[in-house]
Formats: sequence, C-alpha cells, structure tokens
Amino acid sequence: MGITLTEKAAQHVKAYLANRGKGEGLRLGVKTTGCSGMAHVLEFVDQPDANDVQFESHGVRIFVDPKSLVYLDGTELDFVREGLNEGFKFNNPNAKDLCGCGESFNV
Repeated sequence: MGITLTEKAAQHVKAYLANRGKGEGLRLGVKTTGCSGMAHVLEFVDQPDANDVQFESHGVRIFVDPKSLVYLDGTELDFVREGLNEGFKFNNPNAKDLCGCGESFNV
C-alpha cells in the first residue's frame, strides 16, 4: 500500500524544505507513548538511513523505518487548518482506537 500525502500536505512540506534550504524529504515513524500506546512521529530528513523504505507522493520523498511501516502502511498524511490551529493529520487505517486528546493510537 505505502504512505501518501495529500496535495496540500505535499505543498506544505515542499515549502518548508525550500525555507530550510536543505533536506531530502519527510520521515514518518511511530514511538511508544501516550495513553493509547503509540504516537506518530514526523521529522524532516537530511540524510536517509540505509534501511529506510522510500515512497514518493506529489513530488515529496517519504522515508519510513521497516519497524514503523507495519503500523503506518496505508497512511495518508494531510495538512489541515481547524480554527486557529493548523498541522498535519494522520489518516491511518491501522489505528483501531485514538486517545481523547488525539495524540496517540493503538492497533
């Protein structure tokens, strides 16, 4: 299945990388934390890891470590504005439950 970005998310990532003046793409991952067990991790990549699985969506390279891919496969990353807040939203088909604050999930 892979990892995809919406066009809006891709535009935001491209603009951020251009402002930084460097970067290869975006890394998605998961870490154990929160009240539901796992949280999404997002960071910009200057140097890909040798073991990363790579995807491309709307011209943006996406890097995922193999252990995280099990929990993220099929995820679409969107960039949304809700009221005064804006940020990335993970549409993860593997998440069975989300915590009340929306910061963590379980599978």
